[in-house]
Amino acid sequence: MPDTLPLKPIDADLTDKLKNTINQRAALREALLPIVSAGLTNVVFIGAGGSLIASYAAYYLLEREAQFPVFKIQSDEFNTMLPKRFGKGTVAFLASHTGTTKETVAAAKNAKALGATVFAVTKADTPLASEVDHVFLGESDLFYVIAAYALMELTGVQRNWADVDSFLEHYPTAAVHACEQNEPAAEAIALALMDAPETMVLGSGPSAGWAYGLAMCYLQEMQWKSASSFNSGEFFQGAFEMINDNSAVINILGEDASRPMALRAQKFLSTYATKNTHEVDVAKLELPGIPKSMRADASPLLVALLMGRIAKHYEAVRGHDLEQRRYMFKVEY
Repeated sequence: MPDTLPLKPIDADLTDKLKNTINQRAALREALLPIVSAGLTNVVFIGAGGSLIASYAAYYLLEREAQFPVFKIQSDEFNTMLPKRFGKGTVAFLASHTGTTKETVAAAKNAKALGATVFAVTKADTPLASEVDHVFLGESDLFYVIAAYALMELTGVQRNWADVDSFLEHYPTAAVHACEQNEPAAEAIALALMDAPETMVLGSGPSAGWAYGLAMCYLQEMQWKSASSFNSGEFFQGAFEMINDNSAVINILGEDASRPMALRAQKFLSTYATKNTHEVDVAKLELPGIPKSMRADASPLLVALLMGRIAKHYEAVRGHDLEQRRYMFKVEY
């Protein structure tokens, strides 16, 4: 058994961070209004790693409900491709926690050069902030969903906006409550899979983003553990041939329209990988104050938080600090 580390608690200021993000809703709407009024052409989310993953919830929401085209693209893919579909009338969203991710800074420059109006979720006085039209602070996943709501409302998408208002009012406290509820499951996953030679993470729809994030960012980057992720539908196009009764799998079941895909994976795994399959099921969480009609929108935002908590439990039981790196921020790459 390796040395352990103290379990980091749920962030004491998580509620405030979420509220502060939501409080930027009016300013964001005001910044988007003239673009929509002048003729919105399309929307693109650009990012690398966690900042791209953070766009999945908003991207899925807009793909499902908006009338305008929406895209997501990796920062360097954008830089090398320079897609001609983006220009005047394009709204580009980027994010970087440090504001220094070089490929994302370059993408901001390139998006502006193409004629897009560029928004960034990042720290002020950073290289990224200096290259964009509008800078906001906040939790990227939630900020992007708020941006999606603003764009939907401004372009006439029909929704029960009173339910959206209620959702955003209650989400900060409901999110913390959900994290607290899921702590025993997060600990159980980390304890069971801490020594697994390979871990597979499955997610569908918007949850596919943080399935990828758990595998790549948290397990590979921050825990140096071999892991892979698959969209729950693509799982059946090859990856499921690697499954046996000892396979280590984390299956994310969101509460959005893609849930049947996750349930299909669950049915297969309950037959062929019975010993070490673990589920994260948003439908089992209580979300005080959240309208039933809004649970689908809340689902991928909660998955993002729950994957972060699972990572903290891995850190504790494995004694491997999440900040430990071999290469990132240490060598040229």
